[in-house]
Amino acid sequence: MIGYVTLGTADLERAGAYYDELLATIGATRFMEEDNYFIAWSRNQEECALSVTLPFDKQPATVGNGTMVAIALGTPAQVDALYTKALALGGSCEGKPGFRPEDATKGFYAGYFRDLDGNKLNAFCVVD
Repeated sequence: MIGYVTLGTADLERAGAYYDELLATIGATRFMEEDNYFIAWSRNQEECALSVTLPFDKQPATVGNGTMVAIALGTPAQVDALYTKALALGGSCEGKPGFRPEDATKGFYAGYFRDLDGNKLNAFCVVD
């Protein structure tokens, strides 16, 4: 149902470089962009896309309190790899990868992080 998610940025070039490397971890590449405005990535055009943009209204980009983008992956190893890459690229930890609740051994597995602009994301999978 979700077609794409857009995150605001104050520095399109910096955000583009961050997401180029981060999303390459899961096979996503740029598929649409407009100079000095936005960049969008996806694994293919039939999947949900993630984009970053300079705000249309020319006001400062801000982080939505309670807003989070969740990236669906297939395995805990993929979650761990994306989370680790996000931090290596300068992102910050918002919750190390693991099961939620923490004492679970199956079910919801996720790692939470913030990008260079402070937007909150997570990488997750469901383990049977």
